[in-house]
Amino acid sequence: MTPTPERGAATIEQVARVAGVSRSTVSRVLGGGERVSPEALTAVREAISALNYVPSRAARSLASRQTHAIALIVPEDTTRFFGDPYFAAIVSGIESRLRETDYILNLFIASDDPRSKTASYIESGNVDGAIVVSHHTSDTYVERIAQAVPVVYGGRPVRTRDGDYFVDVDNVLAGEEATAYLISRGARRIGMITGPRDMRAGIDRLEGHRRALAAVGLPEGPIEDGGFTRAGGAEAARRILDGGEPFDALFVASDLMARGAIDALRDADLRVPDDVLIVGFDDSPVAIGATPALTTIRQPSFHAGELITNTLLSRLRGEPAEHATVLPTELIIRDSA
Repeated sequence: MTPTPERGAATIEQVARVAGVSRSTVSRVLGGGERVSPEALTAVREAISALNYVPSRAARSLASRQTHAIALIVPEDTTRFFGDPYFAAIVSGIESRLRETDYILNLFIASDDPRSKTASYIESGNVDGAIVVSHHTSDTYVERIAQAVPVVYGGRPVRTRDGDYFVDVDNVLAGEEATAYLISRGARRIGMITGPRDMRAGIDRLEGHRRALAAVGLPEGPIEDGGFTRAGGAEAARRILDGGEPFDALFVASDLMARGAIDALRDADLRVPDDVLIVGFDDSPVAIGATPALTTIRQPSFHAGELITNTLLSRLRGEPAEHATVLPTELIIRDSA
């Protein structure tokens, strides 16, 4: 006789009662059927079908010991996170991929975590895995997280260890291409506004810049750190101007910093591109909104977010995954150089 479902949504206890098994046996069936006899497995499945039972996320998590939650950890302050279009693009890619799964995304913005609250939360078993974007060498609490759950980095860590997984662009090659383009436009005294030197992107884009200069025997121009912010780019440009070293071009390691640099140059009565050529980096909406529109290096941030998520999901499923995925960049020529 087919059992009649009780009023309301069926519960795991009702499934157990109809199947004539314990609640824990039903949980094991929901978790994949390990350590369940064929007879019990059949009885539970028939009860699930008869009762139209739909396991809740909490029940599935209890059965599988999974939370179905992923942490996105951004070791930056809120001003930078909400002000930089790079983060919007990469988070959109992550969320787009997770939308196809049962996972939810927990966001942690933690530039300074002296009590390691973020690490402690994750070590307590509240998430299944983590994505770390914008990693600095000073973010030591991230190492604790990597020991607690599977982690995939957006951008290669400065101290890459065996077993790390990351998705990045070839920042060295991109920096080389940006500076080589300025050289091809006739620039001979090329300065650079870098990102932070405790981040791989800041280090590698500067290395590429230096390689391009060395390849044609040009000396290094003035170099200042702009911190990957618009205000930082403006301050870096002012320091370059105050230093008095002549320059006819700037490679600026993010579009936001390039916008700030253009502001500072304009205040000094210098015109872009007539007096100073500029190449930015990212090809974010900031590049189009700048006056003049920025020549820049395009990096596929949305796609990177998707691939970071794919890599983490593969790890969580126990499937093989690429340790290092390096995506191509593209020079986008507009009006600033």
